[in-house]
Amino acid sequence: MYRVWNFITTYSILLISGALIALVWANVDPHSYHHFVEYPLWFNGWIGIDIGYWEKAYGEASHHFEYGDVEKVLTFHYLINDVLMALFFAIAGKEVWEAVILKNGSLRGKKAATPLVATAGGMLGPIAVYLGIAYFLGSSTFDAVSRGWAIPTATDIAFSYLVGRLVFGAGHPAVRFLLLLAIADDAAGLIILAIFYPSGELAPEWLLLSVAASVMVFVLFNWLPRRKDRGDQLRRYSTFVRKRLGWIPYAIAGCLSWYGFAQAGIHPALGLLPVIPAIPHADRAFGIFAEAEKYLTDTLNQMEHSLAIPVDIVLFFFGLLNAGVEFGAIGEATWLVLAGLIIGKPIGVFIMGWIAVGPMRLGLPAGMRLVDLIVIGFVAAIGFTVSLFVASVAFPAGPVQDAAKMGALFSFGAVALSFIAGKLLRVEKQHG
Repeated sequence: MYRVWNFITTYSILLISGALIALVWANVDPHSYHHFVEYPLWFNGWIGIDIGYWEKAYGEASHHFEYGDVEKVLTFHYLINDVLMALFFAIAGKEVWEAVILKNGSLRGKKAATPLVATAGGMLGPIAVYLGIAYFLGSSTFDAVSRGWAIPTATDIAFSYLVGRLVFGAGHPAVRFLLLLAIADDAAGLIILAIFYPSGELAPEWLLLSVAASVMVFVLFNWLPRRKDRGDQLRRYSTFVRKRLGWIPYAIAGCLSWYGFAQAGIHPALGLLPVIPAIPHADRAFGIFAEAEKYLTDTLNQMEHSLAIPVDIVLFFFGLLNAGVEFGAIGEATWLVLAGLIIGKPIGVFIMGWIAVGPMRLGLPAGMRLVDLIVIGFVAAIGFTVSLFVASVAFPAGPVQDAAKMGALFSFGAVALSFIAGKLLRVEKQHG
């Protein structure tokens, strides 16, 4: 039990706390909560939301600030969602990169085939349920909510992994299967965010800045030192770069890449992703949440573990600034998101998993049954963090966004359904 609580403390407690505070605050004093979320930190001409949009959203209180003739305003909400959440997505991107590129990566080869096919079901199922129900509710409802189709495709890696360990036991092969599914789901989610939810008018030429920053930092501080160290067992150049410069060149490249994404109209929270492949990486990985990775000395792993506490703090504020929804906001989008998650996920994962195991003959890990896919589907239906994020970019601030966010929060009900499904389908825990 101590290990479970330690896991919750490490990865989840601040996020949950922020979300709970936001729910209480928004329902006790919504006016002050709204002003807190959109509080202006910096009026400028480079980054932030459009000043006209902010004036409309902040209301008459915007006239209390003196800001002159500016185009942008960096609000508290923008700072967290668009700037600092880039650190969260960078860590998620690092795990996906490891899983794909390393020789022993979890998303390489036949061992990843069935989870990848099941992941496709875990995304197509929620989309079909969400849009299908919306269609039958009528054209006005469909037009209002259709843009949120990606919200129920998300899987919260940390919470799903925790619940999976509790339902199956830490040693059950279904836990690793679930983790692979969640990582692949995150990879697909990053692509969906970039393609279908631009943050403004597209100006793809700005992506050249991101590409140039990534290529230059790779050549100058990764490839070139290693090339000059050929034949040198002491690896003097690489050691100098790692010990004297550390993460600084990559942080600068990250800032340039982030700005390139922001100007290109692609959500800037994804702006650090192009830099990840440029950072020196060990030739092995122990997997997400693995304690052993803190002892790896490569720059990428050291950066990830040094960001653990800052990202936890960012997630606290993310919960605080995004989960503040009034209970009166519950509406059609709430039930569509929830249905997509708790109905579409299990059905999609099971059907596509069955296709992978049966017609495609890809098989399941030893010790895992086909019906375990149903339980995995319920566990993967915990959308929370990423679902909240997608809801915040899919809809403009207002009742539809609030209703969709409530659906993401209600996805915690999948925890109870996971345990019930585990009992009904006679899951045998395997402790490891």
